[in-house]
Amino acid sequence: MEARLNIMASPVAAKAMKHIVAAAKTLAESTLPAATRELVMLRASQINGCAGCIDMHTKDAAAAGESAVRLNLVAAWREAKVFTDAERAALELAEQGTRIADAAGGVPDEVWANAAKHYDEDQLAALVTQIAVINAFNRGNVITQQPAGDYEVGQFH
Repeated sequence: MEARLNIMASPVAAKAMKHIVAAAKTLAESTLPAATRELVMLRASQINGCAGCIDMHTKDAAAAGESAVRLNLVAAWREAKVFTDAERAALELAEQGTRIADAAGGVPDEVWANAAKHYDEDQLAALVTQIAVINAFNRGNVITQQPAGDYEVGQFH
């Protein structure tokens, strides 16, 4: 499989992508737990069918010590007992934020309130931004059909 387009070969697209990459790197400095960030990125990528991001975030999370059980259960987190209440709230916000077009009213108030019970304002800001950033990456990869499977941990860091 070959990608439809090499985004980084386009001066305009490459310049824009560098800003999205910089935003993603900034989020690593937030107080939002790294495991939560990886779980959120993995779940949004699953929903969007972004093989490249699923490959990357599964491998990065595993390298950071995340268990195979938790990684395998992200897609069915509601029925899994391996996530904390805070992680569950973050996963729900990620799903609602990713599927924003599916809900006439956007993210429901109860989903936001549940996340706000577990995260302070800075962490919520990081969580919202992380959801937006991963969705941007997912969309670019899916539109251009970026191939997946050969990502190596730390390749883009």
